Amino acid sequence: MAIENKAPGKDIAPDDLVSKFPLAAKRSPDHVSRFTVAGVEFGGPLVPVMAGPNTVENEAMIVATARAVKAAGGHMLRGGAFKPLTFPYRGPKYFETREQGLGWLAKAKAETGLPVITEVMEIEKIAAVAEVADILQIGTRNMQNYPLLTAVAKAGKPVMLKRGYGASLRDWLGAAEYVLVEGNPHVILCERGVVAPHTHRSSSRFVLDLQVVPAAKEVTHLPVMTDPSHATFWRPWVKPMALASVAAGADGIMLEVHPDPANAAVDPLQPVDFADFASLMDDMDRVARAVGRRIKG
Repeated sequence: MAIENKAPGKDIAPDDLVSKFPLAAKRSPDHVSRFTVAGVEFGGPLVPVMAGPNTVENEAMIVATARAVKAAGGHMLRGGAFKPLTFPYRGPKYFETREQGLGWLAKAKAETGLPVITEVMEIEKIAAVAEVADILQIGTRNMQNYPLLTAVAKAGKPVMLKRGYGASLRDWLGAAEYVLVEGNPHVILCERGVVAPHTHRSSSRFVLDLQVVPAAKEVTHLPVMTDPSHATFWRPWVKPMALASVAAGADGIMLEVHPDPANAAVDPLQPVDFADFASLMDDMDRVARAVGRRIKG
């Protein structure tokens, strides 16, 4: 079926669907990609939830978090072993655990059966990360790191591509095309907040662009999810934006969950604790069912 020569908005021209990202482009209104990752389906009625800490701090912490995520009905464990930290300095409250963290993620996966998603930042580390991760995450800062995208695409694992915080929808789909053109069809788009002049709090740098969920779905068949935790950078706003994401049609939610949020090694203002996560899962499921989808069950 030929790609429709239509594109909404000022960002994407009709020719882009044919010449710039034909593999990411939607070919018809009912063209939707559905695929399963370790038993979790994306692009269907289920709205998968990926949850866990920003940083894999130690083995006990990530195993306990994995158990809490699974008990609440979460579908995947997220956790950062390799972290694109804003500043180069490291200390007891600002660090990454790298290969050791990957080992702890593997332990949590083995103990709970939860699939794992974690970020890959360096081409040299792709093989090590792919041994543990079921989905390879490309973070916002690497969205247009094209050599990394090309190499990750060849690893044979699904890829979650976070939108750059200054990227247009056109840029985002162009980056996705770098993965698709290598023969890897399993790409998930994740909105994680864009830079805006007014972010409502001095500590916040981003605004969750919920409008991009339906906008992207008009032009691409790829699943589109959101990360309310990183976008809001403020715990009290995570719940309402997660619920709004489900209502807006997001195909997945990534949430930061920590056993002791105030003492998280990285970004302590945004994670929710285990009890709040369990409650949020119930609330999101109710919203999902109101729009003909589900979080649980």
